This record gives sequence, structure tokens and C-alpha cells, in this order.
Amino acid sequence: MLRANSLVRKAAVRPERVADTLGLAHRDRNRGGVTATTAGGLEIEIALDKPAVLNDGDALKLEDGRLVQVRAVPESLLAVRAENPLRLTRLAWHLGGHHVPAEMTADALYVPNDPALAELVRGQGCAMTPVERPFQPEPEVHHHAHGDDCGCGHDHHHHGHHDHDHGPDHHGHAHEHKHEHGHKHEHAHGEGCGCGHDHDHHGHGHHDHGHGHGAAHGHKGHSHDH
Repeated sequence: MLRANSLVRKAAVRPERVADTLGLAHRDRNRGGVTATTAGGLEIEIALDKPAVLNDGDALKLEDGRLVQVRAVPESLLAVRAENPLRLTRLAWHLGGHHVPAEMTADALYVPNDPALAELVRGQGCAMTPVERPFQPEPEVHHHAHGDDCGCGHDHHHHGHHDHDHGPDHHGHAHEHKHEHGHKHEHAHGEGCGCGHDHDHHGHGHHDHGHGHGAAHGHKGHSHDH
């Protein structure tokens, strides 16, 4: 069995160098370690040096230098449409939340022909038609949940709490608020701190600073209560 370890994108494929073709569904075009048989009967293993999504028209380069062009095979899909664009937008939002592969065109939105998806489509007030066509869904953004700028709530809230309690940025933040709100003594227990115990601790650490501002503004006796 020959291995295909590199990829040539469609724009760079020279037709005279293509020795065979290989039909693949979208799932097999999106994962590595696939073994398949070409149209000419050649068994190959797709083991690319770098993970990549295979698109219709791309070519796999075999160990012996030959090129095998990838063809997206027809799949059972639902062509979804709606007279109200808002309904289609809401449906797309739900599909994204469930990580459902979807292909968007100017004419329709295409999703796998699945009973559960059909129910979701109906529930959003959209019309659907079963079709057979090649499926080229929007590319997935890998590792998005762990990116610094992704804006996804769960993962970043988790790390945010640790940074606030233990990270070096926390001390800078507390110090800034002590200076900024020294005139307003109740800040250590204010609404915005989010972690009252830690702020109380640092409030004692800056006790001398509190005295200075308290004396200047007539709160000396109150500052001594701390």
C-alpha cells in the first residue's frame, strides 16, 4: 500500500501529472489515517505530514511522486431555505452551537440528512428538501476554545478565576484599586471586587496607605477600626 504524505492544492495541480482520482465524503476529507481505493484500483493510505482538510480538486502526492486528485462524492443532504432570513440565521446559530457541519451558499444552507436535524429545521420554521450532492461544509476552527481572543465563556471564566486569586496580575490589580479608591474607604468590600476575602487581606497590607488618606479626609477614626 502506498502512502500519500503531502498535499497539492487545486490551484497548483497540473492535469498532466494526475495519475488517478479518489472519491471521498466530507468526513474522510477532514481526518487523517484514512485508507481508500482509488478509481483505478490503487490502495493508498492518507498520512499527510501536516493535518489538512482535503477539498474537491486538491491532489494527494504519493511516495512514488504520482498525484491522485480528490473528488468530493455526492452525499445525502438537506437543502434548507427560509423566506424570513432571520429564521435561517437562528437555525445557523443552533447548528453552530451543536457543531453540526453546514455548507452555506447564496441559494441554500446544506446539512446532513438526519432525522434530528430535520426536526430542528422544522422547529425553526424553515423549509427543507432532500438532495444528493457533494458536501463541502465551512471549515472548523480548531482549538478555538483555548484561544486568548475567542471570547468563549466557560474556559476563560475558569482561567480567569485562577488568575484573579493567584496570578501576578492580581496583585497589580489590587494595588491599583487601593490607590484609586483610597478616598473611598469601603472599596475593600465594594461591588466590583468579586473576591472579598483577598481584597480584605491586601487592605491590611496597605494599612499605612489607608491611614494617610483617611487623615486627609477626616476618616482617621474609621481607618483605625481596620
